[in-house]
Amino acid sequence: MSRAMQCQSCLPWSSWMQLRQSLPGSSGTRSVYLCAASVPGTAGSTFLRKILHASSISLPRGSVRYQGGSQERSVQPRSSGHGLSQLRNVASSDAIKKHQKSLSAWFSHQPNEERQFGPSFSLDAVHVDPVIRESSLEEILKPSPDLTIQNQLQQPCSQVISLQNLFDVDACGRQVKNVVLYGTVGTGKSTLIKKMVVDWCRGLLPRFELVIPFSCEDLSHSHAPISLRRLITKKYQHLRDVVPMLGTSSLKVLFILNGLERLNLDFRLAGTELCCDPNEPVPPSAIVVNLLRKYLLPEASIIVTTRPSAVRRIPGKYVGRYAEICGFSDTNLQKMYFQMRLSQPGCSGENSVGSTSGEQENLVEMLSRNLERHNQIAAACFLPSYCWLVCTTLHFLYFTRTVPPSQTLTGIYTSFLRLNFSGEVLDSTDPTNISMMKYVAKMVGKLAYEGVMSRKTCFSEDDLQQCFEVEMKTESELNLLEVFRSDVFRFFLTPCVQPGKEHTFVFTIPAMQEYLAALYVVLGEKKTLAQRVGKELSEVIGKVSEDVAVVMSIISKVLPLRFLPVLFNLLKIFPRYFSRLSSKDQDAIAHTMAEELFKEEDYYNDDVLDQINSSILGVEGPMHHPDEARDDEVFELFPIFMGGILSRRNRAILEQLGCSIKNLAAFEIAKAMKKTVIRNSRKGLPSSELMDYLFFLHEFQNERFTAEAIRSLRTVNLSSVRMTPLKCSILASVMGTTCHEVEELNLTSCNLDTSSLRILFPVLLRCKALHLQLNSLGSDACKEIRDLLLHDKCVVSKLRLANNPVGEQGAQYLAEALAGNHSLTHLSLLHTALGDRGAEVIAQHLAENQHLQELNLGYNSLTDAAALHVVEVAKKHATLDKVHLYFNDISEDGKQALHSLRMDRDGVRALVFLTAGTDVSDYWSHILNVVQRNLPFWDRERVRQHLALILQDLESSRRQTANPWRKAKFLRVESEVKKMLGNLQHGTL
Repeated sequence: MSRAMQCQSCLPWSSWMQLRQSLPGSSGTRSVYLCAASVPGTAGSTFLRKILHASSISLPRGSVRYQGGSQERSVQPRSSGHGLSQLRNVASSDAIKKHQKSLSAWFSHQPNEERQFGPSFSLDAVHVDPVIRESSLEEILKPSPDLTIQNQLQQPCSQVISLQNLFDVDACGRQVKNVVLYGTVGTGKSTLIKKMVVDWCRGLLPRFELVIPFSCEDLSHSHAPISLRRLITKKYQHLRDVVPMLGTSSLKVLFILNGLERLNLDFRLAGTELCCDPNEPVPPSAIVVNLLRKYLLPEASIIVTTRPSAVRRIPGKYVGRYAEICGFSDTNLQKMYFQMRLSQPGCSGENSVGSTSGEQENLVEMLSRNLERHNQIAAACFLPSYCWLVCTTLHFLYFTRTVPPSQTLTGIYTSFLRLNFSGEVLDSTDPTNISMMKYVAKMVGKLAYEGVMSRKTCFSEDDLQQCFEVEMKTESELNLLEVFRSDVFRFFLTPCVQPGKEHTFVFTIPAMQEYLAALYVVLGEKKTLAQRVGKELSEVIGKVSEDVAVVMSIISKVLPLRFLPVLFNLLKIFPRYFSRLSSKDQDAIAHTMAEELFKEEDYYNDDVLDQINSSILGVEGPMHHPDEARDDEVFELFPIFMGGILSRRNRAILEQLGCSIKNLAAFEIAKAMKKTVIRNSRKGLPSSELMDYLFFLHEFQNERFTAEAIRSLRTVNLSSVRMTPLKCSILASVMGTTCHEVEELNLTSCNLDTSSLRILFPVLLRCKALHLQLNSLGSDACKEIRDLLLHDKCVVSKLRLANNPVGEQGAQYLAEALAGNHSLTHLSLLHTALGDRGAEVIAQHLAENQHLQELNLGYNSLTDAAALHVVEVAKKHATLDKVHLYFNDISEDGKQALHSLRMDRDGVRALVFLTAGTDVSDYWSHILNVVQRNLPFWDRERVRQHLALILQDLESSRRQTANPWRKAKFLRVESEVKKMLGNLQHGTL
């Protein structure tokens, strides 16, 4: 049996492709048993262990799925057995009730990540059951090489089994007492255990009268002999009155042994003696072995949860049924999870009750459509853990109104890994006890980094072999690799579903490749052969030279060998010299980060937040097939993740995962990177690249570094960036590290709204020139702008609000702002639907303003009366010397009245037409440029009519002048207008 069990360790490297058969949900079917009443299927192994160690309650890590209440009652109608009836009149029944209450309180708690990255849901509110498939030891040891993602959903329906049937009789009619429930990392074992325990506490699991969960991780830390009864009362004090009855009554007991891979069990009699007395002290591992042997409490039922690599640790003769958790092997399960999770009332935030319900529904619909057409993301969401990651990322992208330090994209991914890997060692039988995450960072991180450097996302078997096996030298290393392949590989890599690339692997979530590549670099794993040899040699020499030098110094006092101590003192110099050379590693990391952050070939891509959004929700409208590879892969998250990993909070979490990054290393990297980053940021980045740079600074979470970087940005141009609430919050957070004035902030065409202005309010106060054109800012937004301009710290001198639906009410708010503002000198309200009434309101308040120099009211449907009224007020204004009134409904008489204005006499110039009497206006090119820039947003027919009138006016003025120089100027301007009219008619503008 032992040789047969070891056959899997000897699989050739071609067996990498056989991993398809056991991908999350690999054995699921489209006909699944589903229960939708509980918690998000997060990878909750970490939180479960926190509960177990946080109190006297020692709870498990594993996972089983229980399918609800009423249906189980129909299968098991006896809600109280004979044992419970015996206990009814004694203190034991009260003890069990207290036990249920205590367990329910602990298992109902949600992990910190759940509260940190979104609303906290109860287990009963959001939960979808993953598929559980009945398996066998032969199937585990001999996986089918032909099973692929495409036919995973075609398994026989009879293989699917629900929790309430796990202890039914087997095919031979024997009653099942021991069940092994296994699954790879991220399939939802721990969440199922939590839900099962809570269901039992609430009376929804009547098959068992007492449930006693144990964490095998907890048990592995204790080697002192202890009896089973003492162990139970030590973990669950409420069961003191019940424990004496174990084994002496017909009480139906279920033991849950969660995370068996943490225990080294020896089922040989020579290794673990037989013990049937629950009062006899033996090591905890011996208690587990004898419970599974059915030598101790033979009537008790046992569920063992474990990873696939540890299944073989229990001899097959002691297992009544094997069951595999397959995750969400049907997209319908994935859709149900997303529907329940993203449609919760608290998902959109505390202050957004009804305003974002439509956005939530839209998110669910877009995600559902992408799951249907995008097989790769559906393959990733086989794992409930990744469903949690998708929902958390969407919550971060869409419902973040403020960004405290805890909310970063890097923090989400780091916390996601902590939920799945915290406290996990790869193989408890290996003496190195290497943490699972450290191994992943070293092995998978290398593959991810090489992919980023070569700009590829698909990896062949040769790539995997070259990356994972090339440095395997010892039996221990090969054993660790086999455990990794069995338990963890499918968490990070999955077969590609793109036609023609079925024999390659991709990262389960694309961004995970960039995260692991960043972690690989920051941990210093990217070393040359000389660096690795030098480090090992330095350590050896450092340890040996000190001892040898001491010995030789003693010998030299007796023998004339005084040159030997000198020689060994010279040897001691090498470690110090190497440590200085190794400090260059930080310089290399900083150089890599800066170089990747400012790659010119990525300058004109969408910003990274939009890229993430598209990867999850897809791209609406005509596009290439989502599974088709891009001509050029983009890895702009890679340097951002590098910065995020260096933040103090993420380093603390990674320390818990066994990936240590020292404070000194982080400090030296930041110091080495500062000059390069600041110098490159001054080059004038495109708007999307500037947004990525600001996002990098936010993820870096280094306030001093960010402050120095931001002080160098005097002009911030984010035009055409879709400024979501998250991006606005990031801009406000990053700019908030300093108090310096910003010369110019360009937010043209950024989809801003009233809430965006509220978020950006502290930043807008410090901007001298503020561009807010083309943002659909209505009267509510104008109210925010009024408060901004009336603030005593406001320094805004130029405000452009062109092409916004300001309207009459908005004009009222802006007029009030003009009356009390002391900084504004230029105000553009071009094409803002003011009308006569809006212009008159502004004119009424102009007298109270003492600083405005230029006012643009062009293209606002003003008539003669309103235009002349504005000009009359402007004549009396102390500083206002220019009023733009072109493209308004001004008659010939009104035009003549405005033409009669003289700057030297009236103190104001009105820009109405391209002519000024019998000469061309000095501002003709300015007016035509305004038309050219805004034509995509204006009514083309109305523009054509105005251009025709302008052309007639030019021709009439040309005929009235006899000056040949002026005639030439008229002809030049006429040609420009005719050219614009021709392009407009042919649709080329």
